[in-house]
Amino acid sequence: MKTTPFLALALALACAALTPAPTALAAPPQPAAASGFSAPRLQRLDAAIDEQIAARQLAGGVMVVLRDGKPVVFKAYGQRDIEHALPMRTDTIFRIASMTKALTTVAAMILYEEGRFLLKDPVARYLPAFANLQVALPGGGTEKARRPLTIHDLLTHTAGMSYGPGPAKAAYDAAGMKDWYLVGHDETLAAWTDRLAALPLQSQPGEQFIYGYATDVLGRLVEVVSGQPLDRFIKERITDPLRMPDTGFWVPPQKADRLANVYGLEGGQLKLMETAERSDFVRGPRKLLSGGAGMVSTAGDYTRFLQMLLNRGELDGVRILSPHTVALMTADHLAEKARGDADGFGLGFWVNVRRGGFKELGSEGAFGWGSAYFPQYTVDPKERLVILLMTQLRPAGNSTLALRVRNLTYQALVR
Repeated sequence: MKTTPFLALALALACAALTPAPTALAAPPQPAAASGFSAPRLQRLDAAIDEQIAARQLAGGVMVVLRDGKPVVFKAYGQRDIEHALPMRTDTIFRIASMTKALTTVAAMILYEEGRFLLKDPVARYLPAFANLQVALPGGGTEKARRPLTIHDLLTHTAGMSYGPGPAKAAYDAAGMKDWYLVGHDETLAAWTDRLAALPLQSQPGEQFIYGYATDVLGRLVEVVSGQPLDRFIKERITDPLRMPDTGFWVPPQKADRLANVYGLEGGQLKLMETAERSDFVRGPRKLLSGGAGMVSTAGDYTRFLQMLLNRGELDGVRILSPHTVALMTADHLAEKARGDADGFGLGFWVNVRRGGFKELGSEGAFGWGSAYFPQYTVDPKERLVILLMTQLRPAGNSTLALRVRNLTYQALVR
């Protein structure tokens, strides 16, 4: 067939329409030395991941190291489906579980910047079901909350909402709260939030760092304040503007073959826990949208989100948050109450207040979090660095790889 100029133009436009949206990783990785890394030392990172795969302690994953917004490492390892010998790819889709929390937190802070609420506002002003809270007592029984639950409590996990453990555990179990976001569910986020509000808190508001459902309640607050479902708000205000096309609350049929299987370590052996085909994430839109643990993403997408935070709220000319808001989010809000991988906690993730706060390698001001499926991220403003490991390992047994990749990245940074 002869190609006319008109046909050539039509074909070019069609191809452009099919081209994936660019990511922060669109350019090839930079030479290690050009980005301040020692190439021989950086090979230790490769070796550690390859060793875990060879020992059948990990199926595969994607590793990203970005400095100054440029990729130094962007590599897929192992397999996303061992049974069918499908290799891991850099565009593989992962369940990100608690790494959803950062997206929901940013969603809330967008509304905060619009003047819709103050962080000290009572949650009950927007979600009336939280107006008359009871708090479980260690010896049994309950007492009235001594002060209102605030939005700041939700953002810092001082809201007294665990994932089960605590003096209200029996009430949580009876209400079917355990792992509700990991299975198919016909309940709406609004109905679920009202049910949670009827349960006693695990501690008085503001008194303890208790990791759990607080960010799910924050997701419902986003819905009420914005007047939009959480998935639509995140899509329209965060993932679409940042060109994160593979990030959402479910995997559309045309992308289902890119979702990785979940493997886990039981008795030290790697076992298949969930195939991509059987995952609830591929069974159509989810009715119950977990702002704390319900999303999927790719390494390329999530790195764009992290680079936006590293850039103080902006990426590629798109501003999501102001620098002052990102500074507030990455400041330490809890001091001695903080728990986790660092010595402080901001709004949505741990923050490292002082060198040694990690008790491992790291800089002051770095922040990050991880996931029940084993992914882990670190953002370091001082070193202009993003570190991200994406994988699907649940349970992870005694594996320390997700934290060792941070050390292995820092030890390779020589200038």
